Amino acid sequence: MANIAYIRVSSADQNEQRQVEALEPHKIDKWFCEKVSGKDTNRPQLQAMLDYAREGDTIYIHDFSRLARSTKDLLEIVERLQAKNIHLISNKENLDTSTPTGKLMLTMIAAINQFERENLLERQREGIAIAVKQGKYKGRKAVTVKDFEEHYQRYLSRKVSKAGLAKELNISRPTLDKLILGYKAG
Repeated sequence: MANIAYIRVSSADQNEQRQVEALEPHKIDKWFCEKVSGKDTNRPQLQAMLDYAREGDTIYIHDFSRLARSTKDLLEIVERLQAKNIHLISNKENLDTSTPTGKLMLTMIAAINQFERENLLERQREGIAIAVKQGKYKGRKAVTVKDFEEHYQRYLSRKVSKAGLAKELNISRPTLDKLILGYKAG
């Protein structure tokens, strides 16, 4: 039975030391740390930790927002841990999922965290709308690709996949999809 810690900060310029210090008293055997957005659960260290953990292990986190941003993601992770008989303990929320009360509190806290996140995003959208109206925010610069028609024809003739083309052009798949839509619209 191992004590495992999972630490996440959202960006490279943020410091994870606060979380490390908060978890040190738990005599951690294995640490999983990463600097990446928590927008989804497709994070290398999170997946490595979930694969590493075994029955009877305990995973320690500083707070639930480090593990997941949405109620759905958090509950899916917890269900996955419970299926393997792995306990989750959150310092900030003072919660242990091995107890019935802990399970109930987890569901309530996850819902509140998601509510707060959605409110933050709504305020952000409102602020951007005001800034646009005042001419202070122009939005992101449009992505352009030189000789896009050539690249697009290679995709149509199956010389390159959509994923391969996006990688080649150093853009995301959604950006490539927008470029294709714009090209088709003429």
